[in-house]
Amino acid sequence: MFSTILMGLTILFMVTTLYYFFSGHKYKKSYFQSTLFQKLFFAMLGITFGFAVLYYLLSMEGDVVRVSTEEGKDGGENFLDYLYFSGVTILSVGYGDLVPVGKARFFALIQAAIGLLLPTAFFIRALDEKEGSSGDGAKNENEDEQGSDNDGQTGN
Repeated sequence: MFSTILMGLTILFMVTTLYYFFSGHKYKKSYFQSTLFQKLFFAMLGITFGFAVLYYLLSMEGDVVRVSTEEGKDGGENFLDYLYFSGVTILSVGYGDLVPVGKARFFALIQAAIGLLLPTAFFIRALDEKEGSSGDGAKNENEDEQGSDNDGQTGN
């Protein structure tokens, strides 16, 4: 009973934190863009689901993932197992409870690389867009100042 109450409070705390984060408050140097975040989220979700389907289809030809034990029995009993393995792989968590075998090893490597590079590209793009918008404003202000200085000098 006590643990259930604590779990509920913890979930409420996390939801409140996420709400506060996404509530649209503007901060002076905030690089967060909700549309860019949504693109990243849905891209990662789509890639995770796509690779899960790929692993599931590969499993029709033979073992794709095995349980990491001495027996090494087949770890993919249903689609949810492949979805779990795909999610763990793209997030680069790699718990080690399921291990790719055969052709899946190559695809797991590609998926892990995508999971590492896609968020990196997201942050670079977000920073670049933020700097580009502030850089243009600063450039225009400098040009205006130079223009008024030049006008003042020609009048003397």
